Amino acid sequence: MFKVKTLNNISVYGLERLPRDRYEVASDIQNPDALMVRSADLHKAEIPASVKAIGRAGAGTNNIPVAAMSARGVPVFNAPGANANAVKELVLASMLLAARNIAPALEFVRGLEGSEDELHKLVEDGKKNYVGFELPGRSLGVIGLGAIGVKVANAALELGMEVYGYDPAMTVHNAWQLNSGVRQALSVDDLVSKSQFISVHVPLLDATRKLINAERIRLMKKPGVVLNFARAEIVDEDAVLAALAAGTMRAYACDFPSGKFKGNPKVIATPHLGASTGEAEDNCAIMVADQLREFLESGNVRNSVNFPEAVMPLPAGKQRLSIVNANVPNMVGQITTALAQHHINIADLLNKSRGELAYTLVDVDQAIPAELVADIAKIKGVLATRVIVS
Repeated sequence: MFKVKTLNNISVYGLERLPRDRYEVASDIQNPDALMVRSADLHKAEIPASVKAIGRAGAGTNNIPVAAMSARGVPVFNAPGANANAVKELVLASMLLAARNIAPALEFVRGLEGSEDELHKLVEDGKKNYVGFELPGRSLGVIGLGAIGVKVANAALELGMEVYGYDPAMTVHNAWQLNSGVRQALSVDDLVSKSQFISVHVPLLDATRKLINAERIRLMKKPGVVLNFARAEIVDEDAVLAALAAGTMRAYACDFPSGKFKGNPKVIATPHLGASTGEAEDNCAIMVADQLREFLESGNVRNSVNFPEAVMPLPAGKQRLSIVNANVPNMVGQITTALAQHHINIADLLNKSRGELAYTLVDVDQAIPAELVADIAKIKGVLATRVIVS
């Protein structure tokens, strides 16, 4: 039996992926093998030594101490793309809100008072203040062509917009999904200079903090619209406020309300609704539950933010060693030497690395003695070891 502790309400469709005959799932489990989390802040929590994996039912992992988990040999899984359609729809809605001045127009209508004739006159006199524009022929730059960015770019192209994309780390899989009509930008500055709308879909890293700043806002086609449904810190809020006040930016749409923006009619702020659809929550839970189950039962790693992708079939009748270690020379040599010393023949072996971490799966035809596991655990640089039985 595997024990999985949930730290938030997880969609039942995800929990159903963990069969009851092999999994105990609850919010109050002691010594869990894995954690499933949505928004709970694990930086402030004590993560038990028994934890072998953490699954985040969403894309971002800012609420998880990933570096500390890497040092313990614990993979952190997420659900990239599971909420992509939900975020795409919110981005498109915000583009339309900005283009047609819908948010301030709604506020205007809510404040109307008087008789039917008076209201009619007020509407006719006031509507000129909310004249907008249509999207076909306007330019959109999409920074980050992952699952969400690709969907946004493709949808905008279908709306008749001129779309530019930039992502130096774009995967082959996402490239196949991208409409050939999306034009390639050579850099962020190149993309910004060609775009009236900019939508950012990148993780928050040191390199992306304040990626959209005063200098880049000045490069935009006027009046610009910035759409930020990634992370608040990717956009310099002070630079946005200055541009909105100067009229060089038409609107700022984001999923991260801030005190700086309170009451600003040119800011369209939603309360972190990007993945807040029933479908997205179900998809995220299903994806991360499947990944946790595959790791616990076979050691395979898919969609981890800190481990390399490592997938090797586990045939019936085999036993498998799962080893996490520092990515330094001669680790595989030391592991195979230990196997030889215990007269264990290797049936199959997979070794992958990512940054400072390496991950090895070794399949054998016979029972793995506890002494062998102990010897491998003693090798300098080994972070975690586990025996898996098919």
